[in-house]
Amino acid sequence: MIGPLGYYTVGNVSWNKPIEPVSKVTNTDPIGKDKMLVNETRPAECQTCKNRRYVDASNDSNVSFQTPTHISPKSSYAMVSAHEQEHVTNAYRDANQKGGRVVYASVSLKMAVCPECHTPYVAGGITRSQIKYDTSNPYENMRKSLEGSVIKGMNVNYII
Repeated sequence: MIGPLGYYTVGNVSWNKPIEPVSKVTNTDPIGKDKMLVNETRPAECQTCKNRRYVDASNDSNVSFQTPTHISPKSSYAMVSAHEQEHVTNAYRDANQKGGRVVYASVSLKMAVCPECHTPYVAGGITRSQIKYDTSNPYENMRKSLEGSVIKGMNVNYII
């Protein structure tokens, strides 16, 4: 028999003896109707995690999470990352439609730990992007100068 050895001592005599096979273990109770199942002993999701809702606070109206939505802590990384990727995709689409190019697009995820069950989760995310437009168009340059002339006197500081 191949298996672990047990070290036994009786009085002053000690020896190595093969451990009994698992099939010979006695005093085990089968799971019955009065016994608790394993999945019943697992802890349920805490109330803080159960009541946590995610909502998009940006002005980008065609992304997910426009209404408060529950996400479990286990899937928060995937869901928030996918949501922030929607913002990046929208930046590239806007740049393509308006003749610009995306200079950069970065995503930052905010991590947190549940104060009740101490489970780590992604608490939110921020997408930052910058689009640069071609300024060789004379009509675009004229529009910018007109906007600049209108904006020039809107803020005045008075000294009394």
